[in-house]
Amino acid sequence: MRLLKKSSKKAGLPPGTLVHVGEKRTEEVRITLIDYDKDHVEEKSDLTVEECLPFKALPTVTWLNVSGIHDISIIEKFGKTFDIHPLVLEDIVHTGQRPKMEDLGDYLFIVLKMLKPGKTEGDFYAEQVSLILGSNFVISFQENEGDVFNTIRERIKKGKGRIRKTGSDYLAYTLLDAIVDNYFIILEDVGEKIETLQEEVLANPDSSILKVIQDTKRNMIFLRKSVWPLRESISNLERGESPLIGDSVGPYLRDVYDHTIQIIDTVETFRDTISGTLDIYLSSLSNKMNEVMKVLTIIATIFIPLTFIAGVYGMNFKFMPELEWKWSYLAIWIVILVIGALMLIGFRRRKWL
Repeated sequence: MRLLKKSSKKAGLPPGTLVHVGEKRTEEVRITLIDYDKDHVEEKSDLTVEECLPFKALPTVTWLNVSGIHDISIIEKFGKTFDIHPLVLEDIVHTGQRPKMEDLGDYLFIVLKMLKPGKTEGDFYAEQVSLILGSNFVISFQENEGDVFNTIRERIKKGKGRIRKTGSDYLAYTLLDAIVDNYFIILEDVGEKIETLQEEVLANPDSSILKVIQDTKRNMIFLRKSVWPLRESISNLERGESPLIGDSVGPYLRDVYDHTIQIIDTVETFRDTISGTLDIYLSSLSNKMNEVMKVLTIIATIFIPLTFIAGVYGMNFKFMPELEWKWSYLAIWIVILVIGALMLIGFRRRKWL
C-alpha cells in the first residue's frame, strides 16, 4: 500500500484542473440511483448524468452512487449539473486526499477512506470515498465497484429503521457510520495477525517475519493518517452550523465521533504492539547470536590448553625425555581428556552451559 499518491502530473496546472491521480482503470463508470421517501422507493442503475438531473428538484431524498472517478468527462458533467465547485471536483479525482469536511453553503463536501479486506489475513486496501450532501440528495463517489453500503441499500428498500422517514443528512450519517464501523472489522483481523506474529517471533524469529512486521507497521501508519483527520471532520460536521445537518442527526454524529476515538486508541495500541514485536524480533536474533557465540567461545576456551599441550610436544627438540617413555602417548591423552572434562564441569557449575 502506497502511503503517498504520485501527484507530479498536476504540477504547474491551474487550480480546478481535473487530473485523475490514482490507479489506472479502464472499466466503465457506473451510476446508480435510489430515490425514496417514507411511502415509496425507486432504484435505477446504469444511468447517465443527464438522467439524474430531474431528481435534483424532487422533494424526495436521492442517493446517487458513482463507481469510478477515472473518467474526467463524467465528473465534469456532474459538476455542471449539480453546480459543484471545480476545486471540489479536483479533490474528488485526486485519490490521495486527506480526510476532511468542507462547508460550501449549498452543500457539504466530505472525503474519507473506505477499507476493504485484502487477500491475506490481516491485510487490507483502501479507496477514497467522497460525499456531497445537499438539501435533498447525497452523491457518493468511489474509485471502483464494491463497498460497505449494501446493508444501507437493504434498509432503504425494506423500510427498516428510520432512514426512510428522515432526510439526506441522516443518509449521509449512515454512509459515514458504515465506513467507520467497517474499520472495526479490519482492526479485528489486524489484531489477530499481530498476535500470530508475536507467537511466531517468540517461537522462531525467522528472517521472513521481518517483512510481515514492516508491512503491518506501514498499515498502522496509514490507518492513523486516515482516522486522525476523520475524527476532526466528524467533529466539525457535528458542531457546525450548516442548515443541512438537522438537530436530530447530531447525537448520531457524536456516536460516530466516539467510534473514531475508539479506532484511534486501537490503532495506537497496535502501533505500540507491533513496535514491541519488532524489538522482540531483534532481541531474539541478538540472543540467538549470543548463544552461538557463547558456545563457540567455550569450545575455543577448552581447546586453548589442549592446543598448548599439543604445541609443546609438537616441537622438534632433540632432548625431550618423556618422548622416549613407553606410555607417553597414552598419558598425554589422559591429561588432555581430564583438562577438557574439568573445564566442562567448571562451566556447568558457573551456569555458562
